Amino acid sequence: MSTAARSRSLAMALLFATACGERGRVEGEGEYARKVAELIPRVEAATGLSFKRPPKVATRTQGEVRAFLTTAFLESAESSELEGKQQAYTLLGFLEPGTDLRRLFTDLLVEQVAGIYDPRTHTLYVVEGVAPEAVGITLTHELVHALQDQYLDLDSVQRANRGNDRAMAAAAAIEGQATFEQVSLLMGKGNLIEGLPGAWDMVRQQIRDNKTTMPRLAAAPMVIQETLLFPYLAGAEYARAFKQGFPRRAFLSDLPRSTEQVLHPNRFIAGTDPAPPRLALPRATGGTVTYENDLGEFETRLWLYQYGKDQASAGRGAMGWNGDAYQVVKTPKGNAIVWLTLWDSAVDAGEFFDLANEAIVERFSPKEYGKLGDRGRRYQEGGRILQLRPVTVEGIPGVLWIDAPAGTAVDLDASRVAVSRPR
Repeated sequence: MSTAARSRSLAMALLFATACGERGRVEGEGEYARKVAELIPRVEAATGLSFKRPPKVATRTQGEVRAFLTTAFLESAESSELEGKQQAYTLLGFLEPGTDLRRLFTDLLVEQVAGIYDPRTHTLYVVEGVAPEAVGITLTHELVHALQDQYLDLDSVQRANRGNDRAMAAAAAIEGQATFEQVSLLMGKGNLIEGLPGAWDMVRQQIRDNKTTMPRLAAAPMVIQETLLFPYLAGAEYARAFKQGFPRRAFLSDLPRSTEQVLHPNRFIAGTDPAPPRLALPRATGGTVTYENDLGEFETRLWLYQYGKDQASAGRGAMGWNGDAYQVVKTPKGNAIVWLTLWDSAVDAGEFFDLANEAIVERFSPKEYGKLGDRGRRYQEGGRILQLRPVTVEGIPGVLWIDAPAGTAVDLDASRVAVSRPR
C-alpha cells in the first residue's frame, strides 16, 4: 500500500474511532457477534492480554446511542465542571464570550458515532446501519476498550476527579492504546505509524481538513478540536513508544500522570520525567474563588499557539512546564482569573514569560500601565487590568498571570503556594 493510501486508511480509521477470563462464546447474535469472535484472538495477540470473560455485543439505533452518550456525558464529572471550565477558558481566550460549552460537547460527542463500549454494562454497542467499511475498525477499537475494562475498571477511571491535566493523560493512555492497536491491526506490521514517530501530526491535519465528514468538529474552537483529538493521536504515539520501550510490561500498569509524560514518552519511559508537582493555591484576594483546576503542558502549549500561530515556538515555550494551577475569581465587577505556572529552570520560565507577554500584546493590544518589579508587566485594556510577573515558589521559578476587571484588587500571594510531588 502506498504512503498516500496508508494515510487515507488511517484517517478513515480515526474518523470512525469513537468514544470509548474465561474464553467462550460471544454474547449476542448476528454478524457483529460473529465478527467480534473473529477479532478477539487478534486483539488478544496485539495487546498481550486475554479476555477474562466473553464480551457482550448488541446493536442500537443511532438515536439510542446518541441518547446514551448525551446522558452519560451529562452525568459525568466532566459535565459538572463545565460551567467553571467555560468561564476559565473564556478568560484565557480559548473561547468566545457566550460559548455554551455543554451544548458544544454534547453535539460533538454524537457526531459520526459508529459504536461504543459501555463499561457500566460491559457491552459493546454497534449502531444499526453502520457503513460496512467501518465495522472492523469500530469493533477493533471498542474491543480494546472492553479488554482494558477487565483489567482496569474504565468506569472508575473515567469518573475519577483527577484534575484536568491528569484526567487528559489517563484518557490519552486508554484511547491511545485502542487507536494504536486498531490501526496496527488494520494496516499490518511495519506500517507507517508503527515505524515513524510524529506521523500522527499528518493524521491530525487530515482530520481537521475533512470538514465534510466531521463538520461540527471542524467548526469547533481550536482548544476543543485539539483536546478531543489529543487522547487519540498523542495517545497513540505514546502507546507506540511505550510498547517499543517496554515490550514485556503491561501497558495499563502505570498510567501517565500528566500530558507532559504523554507528549514526551521517551523521557517517561527512561524514568527522567517524574510526575509533576501538585500546587495548592491560597485563595486569591479581591473576590470569591468559584472554580480551580490546571491546564498542563499540552493546554499551556495551546494557549501560546492560539496567538502566535507558531507550533515550534509554542512547543518550545511550554517544554519546561513543571506544574500549574488557576482560579476563577468572582468580583463585583465581573470574573477574573489567576494562573500560576512553574518551570524546570529560570531559563524555561523566562522563555515562557517572553512568549506569554507577546501573546498578551497580540490578543489585547494593551496600553502599559506601570512596571511590576524588574521584569513584571502591567497593562490596562477594555476595562481590564492585566498582570504578568515572575515569581518564585519554594525555590521553583514561576510566572503569574492575572486578568481582572479594573478597580478590583485581585491578586495571589505566591509565597503561600504549597508544592507537593506525588510518589
